[in-house]
Amino acid sequence: MMTELALPIIGYMRSTYKEKFGIPRQPNLVQVESYIEMVGPYNDLLAFEGIEEFSHLWLVWQFHDNKNQHNSQFRPQVRPPRLGGNKKIGVFATRSMYRPSPIGLSVVKLKEVRKVGKHVRVYVTGSDLLDGTPIMDIKPYIQYSDAIIEAQSGYAQDEPPRKTVIWSDEAEQQKQQLLGNGKISVQTIQELEAVLSLDPRPAYQEDEERVYGMKFANVDIHFKIHAQQVLIVAIQHIPS
Repeated sequence: MMTELALPIIGYMRSTYKEKFGIPRQPNLVQVESYIEMVGPYNDLLAFEGIEEFSHLWLVWQFHDNKNQHNSQFRPQVRPPRLGGNKKIGVFATRSMYRPSPIGLSVVKLKEVRKVGKHVRVYVTGSDLLDGTPIMDIKPYIQYSDAIIEAQSGYAQDEPPRKTVIWSDEAEQQKQQLLGNGKISVQTIQELEAVLSLDPRPAYQEDEERVYGMKFANVDIHFKIHAQQVLIVAIQHIPS
């Protein structure tokens, strides 16, 4: 019986998500733009002929930054964040990264396929992939068969609630300075606020005085999280 299967990498995701902390736990919760940079021999525009007729795509990808993915011991149960991080449930009843095969599946909206220099890039929005994620396959999303309106989604039936994002006086000044000198864009700020509104903390952390740090796009952000609000206390530009 075959126990392992080698799959080619057809490209890599280039994303504003520079670290795992802060990435939305499902796709399409934040409409961040990113792109897949295809690698040879798959960087051929002929391979994408007809794709513009589809509005959305399935991405098959690898959990490449999972420190426990090489652990050969099977873990039949995990603790989903949506259940507070304490209740255990079967791994196959979750989308946890800690699974026998480190494979992820995300649906994203297609913007365009473009050749930039020698590279073919697939531009999408709504991705929940870390920068540098290996892409194993791209498939068109088929509305009549893939969208099951009456489907039941267990403990994740509804979109997670969002918090209001506010800026401290100091952080607001820093933001305006970065906007003024062109080091960040209004779009980056909007995407950042949408990400933070989802409360990126692990489910078991509820310390309202703790200052969290997160890298997003080309900024380093620090913030506190209260019951209904996210307070941004500092934002700094990360030189490229």
